[in-house]
Amino acid sequence: QVQLVESGGGLVQAGGSLRLSCTASGRTFSSYTMGWFRQAPGEEREFVAAIRWNGGVTYYADSVKGRFTISKEYAKNTVYLQMNSLKPEDTAVYYCAGTSRVAATPRDASSRSGYDYWGQGTQVTVSS
Repeated sequence: QVQLVESGGGLVQAGGSLRLSCTASGRTFSSYTMGWFRQAPGEEREFVAAIRWNGGVTYYADSVKGRFTISKEYAKNTVYLQMNSLKPEDTAVYYCAGTSRVAATPRDASSRSGYDYWGQGTQVTVSS
């Protein structure tokens, strides 16, 4: 079993920045994909970004391209989501997700059903 723990959420003004972290523990895999999703009140959970653990290929939702950056740190089994130029519409609970499968396409990376493990979520609130 894999456990994912997120941290780094909070309240920030529009235009500000936050960095989310997600650390994996338990059974881990030599090659897998880690992703970030978010869910606003009354909305479905949507894809934000993903990264292949080996090779570092990244995928982004159009709504965050150029503002968010996903990265990884092997030694800490941690994936980060650096969020810049935040907007009120970025307000949501952000979830880390993981799968032992390697996302070969953007469609693979963005599909919620492709992920086996989920964190508990961290709240991000952007005030206008």
